[in-house]
Amino acid sequence: MLPKRSQSHYIPNTEDDQRAMLRAVGARSVEELFADIPEVYRDPKLDLPPPLSELELKQELTSLASLNRPVGTVPSFLGAGAYHHFIPSVVQSIISRGEFLTAYTPYQAEASQGTLQSMYEFQSLVCQLLGMEVANAGMYDGATSLAEAALMACRITGRGRIALLDTLSPTYTDVLRTYTEAQGIELSTLSPGNPAPARDTAAILVQHPNFLGCLEELAPWGRLAHDAGALLVVSVDPTAMGMFPPPSVYGADIVTAEGQPLGIPLSFGGPYVGLLAARMAYLRQLPGRIVGKARDGQGRAGFVLTFQTREQHIRRERATSNICTSEALVALAVTVYLAAMGPRGLRRVAELCYHKAHYAASRIARIPGYRLPMEDAFFQEFVVQCPVPAAEVNRHLLGRGIIGGLDVGERVRNGLLLCVTEMNSRQEIDALIAGLEELAR
Repeated sequence: MLPKRSQSHYIPNTEDDQRAMLRAVGARSVEELFADIPEVYRDPKLDLPPPLSELELKQELTSLASLNRPVGTVPSFLGAGAYHHFIPSVVQSIISRGEFLTAYTPYQAEASQGTLQSMYEFQSLVCQLLGMEVANAGMYDGATSLAEAALMACRITGRGRIALLDTLSPTYTDVLRTYTEAQGIELSTLSPGNPAPARDTAAILVQHPNFLGCLEELAPWGRLAHDAGALLVVSVDPTAMGMFPPPSVYGADIVTAEGQPLGIPLSFGGPYVGLLAARMAYLRQLPGRIVGKARDGQGRAGFVLTFQTREQHIRRERATSNICTSEALVALAVTVYLAAMGPRGLRRVAELCYHKAHYAASRIARIPGYRLPMEDAFFQEFVVQCPVPAAEVNRHLLGRGIIGGLDVGERVRNGLLLCVTEMNSRQEIDALIAGLEELAR
Protein backbone atom coordinates (compact mmCIF):
# COMPACT_ATOMS: atom_id res chain seq x y z
CA MET A 1 0.00 0.00 0.00
CA LEU A 2 1.23 3.48 -0.87
CA PRO A 3 1.98 5.71 2.14
CA LYS A 4 -0.62 8.29 3.00
CA ARG A 5 0.24 11.60 1.36
CA SER A 6 -0.17 15.07 2.79
CA GLN A 7 -2.88 17.33 1.43
CA SER A 8 -0.59 18.92 -1.19
CA HIS A 9 0.26 16.66 -4.13
CA TYR A 10 3.36 18.76 -4.73
CA ILE A 11 5.05 17.91 -1.42
CA PRO A 12 6.55 14.40 -1.59
CA ASN A 13 6.84 13.96 2.19
CA THR A 14 4.29 11.66 3.80
CA GLU A 15 2.66 12.59 7.08
CA ASP A 16 4.90 10.03 8.78
CA ASP A 17 7.92 11.76 7.24
CA GLN A 18 6.75 15.10 8.56
CA ARG A 19 6.19 13.75 12.10
CA ALA A 20 9.68 12.21 12.09
CA MET A 21 11.27 15.50 11.03
CA LEU A 22 9.31 17.48 13.60
CA ARG A 23 10.47 15.10 16.36
CA ALA A 24 14.07 15.53 15.17
CA VAL A 25 13.90 19.31 15.56
CA GLY A 26 11.88 19.22 18.77
CA ALA A 27 8.61 20.67 17.45
CA ARG A 28 5.18 19.15 18.10
CA SER A 29 3.51 20.56 14.99
CA VAL A 30 4.16 22.53 11.81
CA GLU A 31 2.45 25.52 13.43
CA GLU A 32 4.90 25.35 16.36
CA LEU A 33 7.80 25.08 13.90
CA PHE A 34 6.90 28.49 12.48
CA ALA A 35 5.79 30.09 15.76
CA ASP A 36 8.65 32.61 15.69
CA ILE A 37 7.15 34.20 12.56
CA PRO A 38 4.42 36.72 13.47
CA GLU A 39 1.03 35.32 12.56
CA VAL A 40 0.22 38.26 10.30
CA TYR A 41 3.08 37.26 8.00
CA ARG A 42 2.60 33.48 7.98
CA ASP A 43 -0.09 33.15 5.37
CA PRO A 44 -0.57 36.51 3.69
CA LYS A 45 -3.36 36.91 1.19
CA LEU A 46 -2.02 36.97 -2.33
CA ASP A 47 -3.72 39.46 -4.59
CA LEU A 48 -3.54 37.33 -7.70
CA PRO A 49 -5.72 37.65 -10.78
CA PRO A 50 -8.15 34.83 -11.56
CA PRO A 51 -6.80 31.78 -13.42
CA LEU A 52 -6.42 31.93 -17.20
CA SER A 53 -6.96 29.38 -19.92
CA GLU A 54 -3.97 28.24 -21.97
CA LEU A 55 -5.02 30.53 -24.83
CA GLU A 56 -5.41 33.54 -22.53
CA LEU A 57 -2.11 32.83 -20.80
CA LYS A 58 -0.23 32.67 -24.12
CA GLN A 59 -1.80 35.95 -25.18
CA GLU A 60 -0.80 37.58 -21.88
CA LEU A 61 2.82 36.37 -22.13
CA THR A 62 3.03 37.45 -25.77
CA SER A 63 1.83 40.91 -24.78
CA LEU A 64 4.49 41.15 -22.06
CA ALA A 65 7.20 39.89 -24.42
CA SER A 66 6.30 42.54 -26.98
CA LEU A 67 7.43 45.20 -24.49
CA ASN A 68 11.05 44.05 -25.01
CA ARG A 69 13.27 45.60 -27.65
CA PRO A 70 15.47 42.64 -28.57
CA VAL A 71 18.65 43.14 -30.53
CA GLY A 72 17.90 42.56 -34.19
CA THR A 73 14.58 44.39 -34.16
CA VAL A 74 16.21 47.71 -33.26
CA PRO A 75 19.74 49.02 -33.94
CA SER A 76 22.12 48.22 -31.07
CA PHE A 77 25.59 49.54 -30.27
CA LEU A 78 25.97 47.70 -26.96
CA GLY A 79 28.88 45.28 -26.50
CA ALA A 80 31.15 45.04 -23.44
CA GLY A 81 31.43 41.25 -23.48
CA ALA A 82 28.34 40.10 -25.41
CA TYR A 83 28.14 40.83 -29.12
CA HIS A 84 25.56 40.82 -31.89
CA HIS A 85 27.00 38.91 -34.86
CA PHE A 86 25.48 37.17 -37.84
CA ILE A 87 24.73 33.47 -37.29
CA PRO A 88 24.45 31.31 -40.45
CA SER A 89 21.22 29.28 -40.59
CA VAL A 90 23.21 26.05 -40.73
CA VAL A 91 24.20 26.51 -37.06
CA GLN A 92 20.64 26.27 -35.71
CA SER A 93 19.80 23.55 -38.21
CA ILE A 94 22.63 21.28 -37.08
CA ILE A 95 22.35 21.79 -33.32
CA SER A 96 18.56 21.25 -33.48
CA ARG A 97 19.00 17.65 -34.55
CA GLY A 98 17.72 15.29 -31.87
CA GLU A 99 21.04 13.49 -31.54
CA PHE A 100 22.66 16.69 -30.28
CA LEU A 101 19.79 18.18 -28.28
CA THR A 102 19.81 15.21 -25.90
CA ALA A 103 23.53 15.59 -25.20
CA TYR A 104 23.63 18.97 -23.47
CA THR A 105 25.48 17.69 -20.39
CA PRO A 106 27.16 14.42 -21.39
CA TYR A 107 28.80 13.55 -18.07
CA GLN A 108 29.81 9.96 -18.48
CA ALA A 109 32.74 8.27 -20.14
CA GLU A 110 30.32 6.23 -22.25
CA ALA A 111 29.18 9.37 -24.12
CA SER A 112 28.40 8.59 -27.73
CA GLN A 113 31.05 8.68 -30.42
CA GLY A 114 29.16 11.52 -32.11
CA THR A 115 29.28 13.66 -28.97
CA LEU A 116 32.94 12.90 -28.41
CA GLN A 117 33.79 13.69 -32.01
CA SER A 118 32.01 17.06 -31.83
CA MET A 119 34.07 17.88 -28.71
CA TYR A 120 37.27 16.83 -30.48
CA GLU A 121 36.45 19.02 -33.48
CA PHE A 122 35.66 21.91 -31.12
CA GLN A 123 39.05 21.53 -29.40
CA SER A 124 40.86 21.39 -32.75
CA LEU A 125 39.19 24.54 -34.06
CA VAL A 126 39.84 26.41 -30.80
CA CYS A 127 43.54 25.55 -31.07
CA GLN A 128 43.64 26.88 -34.64
CA LEU A 129 41.72 30.03 -33.72
CA LEU A 130 43.78 30.90 -30.63
CA GLY A 131 47.12 29.69 -31.99
CA MET A 132 47.76 27.23 -29.16
CA GLU A 133 48.67 23.53 -29.02
CA VAL A 134 45.95 22.03 -26.83
CA ALA A 135 42.44 23.04 -25.74
CA ASN A 136 39.83 21.55 -23.44
CA ALA A 137 36.21 20.72 -24.28
CA GLY A 138 34.85 24.05 -23.04
CA MET A 139 34.14 26.03 -19.86
CA TYR A 140 31.11 27.92 -18.55
CA ASP A 141 31.95 31.26 -20.19
CA GLY A 142 34.75 33.72 -20.81
CA ALA A 143 34.95 34.91 -17.20
CA THR A 144 35.28 31.44 -15.68
CA SER A 145 37.77 30.46 -18.40
CA LEU A 146 40.04 33.31 -17.35
CA ALA A 147 39.62 32.48 -13.65
CA GLU A 148 40.43 28.81 -14.29
CA ALA A 149 43.48 29.88 -16.30
CA ALA A 150 44.67 31.91 -13.30
CA LEU A 151 44.34 28.87 -11.00
CA MET A 152 46.10 26.78 -13.64
CA ALA A 153 49.03 29.23 -13.67
CA CYS A 154 49.31 29.00 -9.89
CA ARG A 155 49.51 25.19 -10.10
CA ILE A 156 52.14 25.32 -12.84
CA THR A 157 54.41 27.85 -11.13
CA GLY A 158 53.72 26.93 -7.52
CA ARG A 159 53.09 30.60 -6.74
CA GLY A 160 50.15 32.32 -5.09
CA ARG A 161 49.79 35.75 -6.67
CA ILE A 162 48.03 36.88 -9.85
CA ALA A 163 48.71 40.24 -11.51
CA LEU A 164 46.00 41.68 -13.72
CA LEU A 165 45.92 44.78 -15.85
CA ASP A 166 43.66 47.60 -14.73
CA THR A 167 41.99 47.48 -18.15
CA LEU A 168 40.48 44.05 -17.46
CA SER A 169 36.68 43.73 -17.54
CA PRO A 170 35.26 44.50 -14.07
CA THR A 171 32.91 41.52 -14.45
CA TYR A 172 35.83 39.22 -15.17
CA THR A 173 37.69 40.73 -12.23
CA ASP A 174 34.78 39.98 -9.89
CA VAL A 175 34.65 36.35 -11.03
CA LEU A 176 38.41 36.07 -10.69
CA ARG A 177 38.22 37.42 -7.13
CA THR A 178 35.50 34.88 -6.28
CA TYR A 179 37.66 32.02 -7.56
CA THR A 180 40.89 33.06 -5.85
CA GLU A 181 39.81 34.48 -2.49
CA ALA A 182 38.95 31.18 -0.82
CA GLN A 183 42.25 29.66 -1.97
CA GLY A 184 44.34 32.45 -0.50
CA ILE A 185 45.59 33.63 -3.88
CA GLU A 186 46.42 37.33 -3.87
CA LEU A 187 45.48 39.69 -6.68
CA SER A 188 47.48 42.75 -7.65
CA THR A 189 46.88 45.34 -10.36
CA LEU A 190 49.31 46.49 -13.03
CA SER A 191 49.16 49.47 -15.36
CA PRO A 192 51.50 51.07 -17.88
CA GLY A 193 52.61 53.41 -15.09
CA ASN A 194 53.16 50.49 -12.69
CA PRO A 195 54.22 47.56 -14.87
CA ALA A 196 56.49 45.57 -12.56
CA PRO A 197 54.92 42.37 -11.17
CA ALA A 198 55.82 41.07 -7.70
CA ARG A 199 58.48 38.35 -7.49
CA ASP A 200 55.99 35.65 -6.48
CA THR A 201 53.59 36.36 -9.36
CA ALA A 202 52.25 33.26 -11.13
CA ALA A 203 50.78 35.04 -14.15
CA ILE A 204 49.99 38.37 -15.72
CA LEU A 205 46.42 38.54 -17.02
CA VAL A 206 45.72 40.70 -20.06
CA GLN A 207 42.48 41.29 -21.99
CA HIS A 208 42.93 41.89 -25.73
CA PRO A 209 41.09 44.00 -26.80
CA ASN A 210 40.65 45.30 -23.27
CA PHE A 211 37.45 46.36 -21.52
CA LEU A 212 37.54 49.81 -23.13
CA GLY A 213 38.05 48.30 -26.58
CA CYS A 214 41.75 49.11 -26.98
CA LEU A 215 44.24 46.62 -28.38
CA GLU A 216 46.91 45.90 -25.78
CA GLU A 217 50.62 45.69 -26.63
CA LEU A 218 51.08 42.03 -25.72
CA ALA A 219 54.79 41.54 -26.40
CA PRO A 220 56.03 43.82 -23.55
CA TRP A 221 53.70 42.14 -21.07
CA GLY A 222 54.92 38.75 -22.24
CA ARG A 223 58.54 39.74 -21.65
CA LEU A 224 57.71 41.14 -18.21
CA ALA A 225 55.92 37.95 -17.23
CA HIS A 226 58.62 35.59 -18.45
CA ASP A 227 61.46 37.65 -16.95
CA ALA A 228 59.68 37.30 -13.60
CA GLY A 229 59.23 33.54 -14.06
CA ALA A 230 55.50 33.98 -14.55
CA LEU A 231 53.09 33.04 -17.35
CA LEU A 232 51.26 35.35 -19.74
CA VAL A 233 47.51 34.67 -19.81
CA VAL A 234 45.47 36.50 -22.44
CA SER A 235 41.68 36.76 -22.77
CA VAL A 236 40.75 37.60 -26.35
CA ASP A 237 37.76 38.53 -28.48
CA PRO A 238 37.61 35.47 -30.77
CA THR A 239 36.22 37.48 -33.69
CA ALA A 240 39.31 39.69 -33.62
CA MET A 241 41.43 36.57 -34.14
CA GLY A 242 40.13 36.45 -37.71
CA MET A 243 42.12 39.61 -38.43
CA PHE A 244 44.95 39.88 -35.88
CA PRO A 245 47.78 37.49 -34.95
CA PRO A 246 46.92 35.16 -32.03
CA PRO A 247 48.46 35.92 -28.61
CA SER A 248 50.81 32.94 -28.96
CA VAL A 249 52.82 35.05 -31.41
CA TYR A 250 53.57 37.42 -28.53
CA GLY A 251 54.51 34.74 -26.02
CA ALA A 252 51.16 33.89 -24.43
CA ASP A 253 51.20 30.65 -22.43
CA ILE A 254 47.43 30.31 -21.87
CA VAL A 255 44.69 31.91 -23.99
CA THR A 256 41.02 32.16 -23.06
CA ALA A 257 37.95 33.64 -24.72
CA GLU A 258 34.20 33.99 -24.53
CA GLY A 259 32.79 31.82 -27.33
CA GLN A 260 29.48 33.69 -27.61
CA PRO A 261 30.47 35.75 -30.69
CA LEU A 262 30.98 32.50 -32.62
CA GLY A 263 27.43 31.50 -33.44
CA ILE A 264 25.71 32.01 -30.07
CA PRO A 265 22.75 34.43 -29.92
CA LEU A 266 22.35 37.17 -27.33
CA SER A 267 20.02 35.35 -24.94
CA PHE A 268 19.98 37.53 -21.81
CA GLY A 269 23.42 36.35 -20.74
CA GLY A 270 23.55 32.67 -21.56
CA PRO A 271 24.10 29.87 -21.95
CA TYR A 272 27.53 30.74 -23.34
CA VAL A 273 30.75 28.72 -23.60
CA GLY A 274 34.30 29.52 -22.53
CA LEU A 275 37.37 28.73 -24.60
CA LEU A 276 40.61 27.68 -22.88
CA ALA A 277 43.80 26.68 -24.70
CA ALA A 278 47.44 26.40 -23.69
CA ARG A 279 50.88 25.16 -24.63
CA MET A 280 51.25 21.38 -24.75
CA ALA A 281 53.65 21.48 -21.81
CA TYR A 282 50.71 22.42 -19.56
CA LEU A 283 48.34 19.72 -20.79
CA ARG A 284 47.97 17.97 -17.45
CA GLN A 285 47.04 21.18 -15.67
CA LEU A 286 44.16 22.04 -18.00
CA PRO A 287 40.80 22.02 -16.17
CA GLY A 288 37.72 20.26 -17.45
CA ARG A 289 37.89 17.45 -19.99
CA ILE A 290 39.92 16.70 -23.10
CA VAL A 291 38.79 14.37 -25.85
CA GLY A 292 41.44 12.50 -27.84
CA LYS A 293 41.46 10.51 -31.07
CA ALA A 294 42.67 6.92 -31.06
CA ARG A 295 42.46 3.69 -33.07
CA ASP A 296 41.06 0.34 -31.99
CA GLY A 297 42.60 -3.10 -32.54
CA GLN A 298 41.24 -3.17 -36.08
CA GLY A 299 42.70 0.22 -36.98
CA ARG A 300 39.39 2.09 -36.89
CA ALA A 301 39.41 5.69 -35.65
CA GLY A 302 37.57 6.41 -32.41
CA PHE A 303 37.23 9.17 -29.86
CA VAL A 304 37.77 8.86 -26.10
CA LEU A 305 37.78 11.07 -23.01
CA THR A 306 41.56 11.18 -22.67
CA PHE A 307 41.63 13.41 -19.60
CA GLN A 308 38.88 13.79 -17.02
CA THR A 309 40.36 16.08 -14.40
CA ARG A 310 37.11 17.15 -12.72
CA GLU A 311 36.65 16.17 -9.09
CA GLN A 312 33.56 14.17 -10.15
CA HIS A 313 35.87 11.82 -12.03
CA ILE A 314 39.04 11.57 -9.94
CA ARG A 315 40.21 12.16 -6.38
CA ARG A 316 39.42 15.69 -5.25
CA GLU A 317 43.00 16.44 -4.21
CA ARG A 318 44.19 15.68 -7.75
CA ALA A 319 41.38 17.44 -9.61
CA THR A 320 42.12 20.62 -11.54
CA SER A 321 38.53 21.89 -11.60
CA ASN A 322 35.17 21.41 -9.90
CA ILE A 323 33.14 22.66 -12.87
CA CYS A 324 30.07 20.45 -12.85
CA THR A 325 28.71 20.64 -16.37
CA SER A 326 29.76 20.71 -19.99
CA GLU A 327 28.57 23.31 -22.48
CA ALA A 328 28.60 20.64 -25.19
CA LEU A 329 25.59 21.85 -27.18
CA VAL A 330 26.81 25.46 -27.15
CA ALA A 331 30.32 24.29 -28.06
CA LEU A 332 28.79 22.42 -30.99
CA ALA A 333 27.26 25.68 -32.22
CA VAL A 334 30.72 27.26 -32.08
CA THR A 335 32.13 24.30 -34.01
CA VAL A 336 29.50 24.55 -36.74
CA TYR A 337 29.94 28.33 -36.98
CA LEU A 338 33.73 28.13 -37.37
CA ALA A 339 33.49 25.28 -39.87
CA ALA A 340 30.88 27.15 -41.92
CA MET A 341 32.71 30.48 -41.88
CA GLY A 342 36.22 29.16 -42.42
CA PRO A 343 39.32 31.37 -42.07
CA ARG A 344 38.31 33.71 -44.91
CA GLY A 345 34.76 34.11 -43.65
CA LEU A 346 35.94 34.89 -40.12
CA ARG A 347 38.46 37.38 -41.48
CA ARG A 348 35.72 39.08 -43.50
CA VAL A 349 33.55 39.43 -40.39
CA ALA A 350 36.47 40.91 -38.45
CA GLU A 351 37.25 43.37 -41.26
CA LEU A 352 33.64 44.52 -41.43
CA CYS A 353 33.57 45.09 -37.66
CA TYR A 354 36.85 46.99 -37.78
CA HIS A 355 35.98 49.28 -40.69
CA LYS A 356 32.41 49.99 -39.57
CA ALA A 357 33.58 50.82 -36.04
CA HIS A 358 36.24 53.17 -37.37
CA TYR A 359 33.74 54.84 -39.68
CA ALA A 360 31.42 55.45 -36.72
CA ALA A 361 34.27 56.70 -34.52
CA SER A 362 35.52 59.13 -37.16
CA ARG A 363 32.03 60.56 -37.64
CA ILE A 364 31.41 60.95 -33.90
CA ALA A 365 34.79 62.65 -33.36
CA ARG A 366 33.66 65.45 -35.69
CA ILE A 367 30.50 66.23 -33.67
CA PRO A 368 31.03 69.33 -31.47
CA GLY A 369 31.10 68.34 -27.80
CA TYR A 370 32.17 64.74 -28.41
CA ARG A 371 35.70 63.35 -28.39
CA LEU A 372 37.53 60.04 -28.43
CA PRO A 373 39.65 60.09 -25.25
CA MET A 374 41.60 56.92 -26.05
CA GLU A 375 44.56 57.17 -28.44
CA ASP A 376 45.22 53.42 -28.63
CA ALA A 377 44.21 51.31 -31.62
CA PHE A 378 40.86 49.55 -31.30
CA PHE A 379 38.94 46.74 -32.98
CA GLN A 380 35.15 47.10 -32.79
CA GLU A 381 34.61 48.99 -29.52
CA PHE A 382 35.65 52.49 -28.53
CA VAL A 383 34.94 55.03 -25.80
CA VAL A 384 33.23 58.33 -26.56
CA GLN A 385 33.36 61.22 -24.12
CA CYS A 386 29.96 62.89 -24.36
CA PRO A 387 28.88 66.44 -23.49
CA VAL A 388 26.32 65.01 -21.02
CA PRO A 389 26.28 61.87 -18.84
CA ALA A 390 26.11 58.60 -20.77
CA ALA A 391 22.83 57.64 -19.11
CA GLU A 392 21.21 60.74 -20.59
CA VAL A 393 22.65 59.91 -24.01
CA ASN A 394 21.27 56.37 -23.83
CA ARG A 395 17.81 57.61 -22.83
CA HIS A 396 17.79 59.98 -25.78
CA LEU A 397 18.89 57.25 -28.20
CA LEU A 398 16.32 54.81 -26.86
CA GLY A 399 13.66 57.40 -27.59
CA ARG A 400 14.80 57.23 -31.20
CA GLY A 401 14.60 53.42 -31.21
CA ILE A 402 18.35 52.89 -30.79
CA ILE A 403 20.09 50.86 -28.07
CA GLY A 404 23.17 52.85 -27.09
CA GLY A 405 26.39 51.75 -25.43
CA LEU A 406 27.64 50.94 -21.96
CA ASP A 407 27.98 53.73 -19.40
CA VAL A 408 31.66 53.79 -18.37
CA GLY A 409 31.45 57.09 -16.54
CA GLU A 410 33.34 55.62 -13.58
CA ARG A 411 36.43 55.31 -15.78
CA VAL A 412 35.98 58.19 -18.22
CA ARG A 413 33.91 61.29 -17.41
CA ASN A 414 30.64 61.04 -19.37
CA GLY A 415 32.15 58.00 -21.06
CA LEU A 416 30.06 55.81 -23.37
CA LEU A 417 31.47 52.50 -24.68
CA LEU A 418 30.07 51.86 -28.15
CA CYS A 419 30.34 48.67 -30.18
CA VAL A 420 29.87 48.32 -33.95
CA THR A 421 29.74 44.89 -35.60
CA GLU A 422 29.03 43.62 -39.10
CA MET A 423 25.32 43.68 -38.18
CA ASN A 424 25.22 47.49 -38.04
CA SER A 425 24.36 48.99 -41.41
CA ARG A 426 25.55 52.39 -42.57
CA GLN A 427 22.00 53.66 -42.17
CA GLU A 428 21.99 52.55 -38.51
CA ILE A 429 25.35 54.21 -37.87
CA ASP A 430 24.13 57.41 -39.52
CA ALA A 431 21.00 57.30 -37.32
CA LEU A 432 23.26 57.00 -34.27
CA ILE A 433 25.25 60.02 -35.44
CA ALA A 434 22.05 62.03 -35.93
CA GLY A 435 20.88 61.13 -32.42
CA LEU A 436 24.19 62.22 -30.90
CA GLU A 437 24.15 65.46 -32.90
CA GLU A 438 20.75 66.35 -31.45
CA LEU A 439 22.19 66.31 -27.93
CA ALA A 440 25.08 68.53 -29.00
CA ARG A 441 22.84 71.39 -30.16
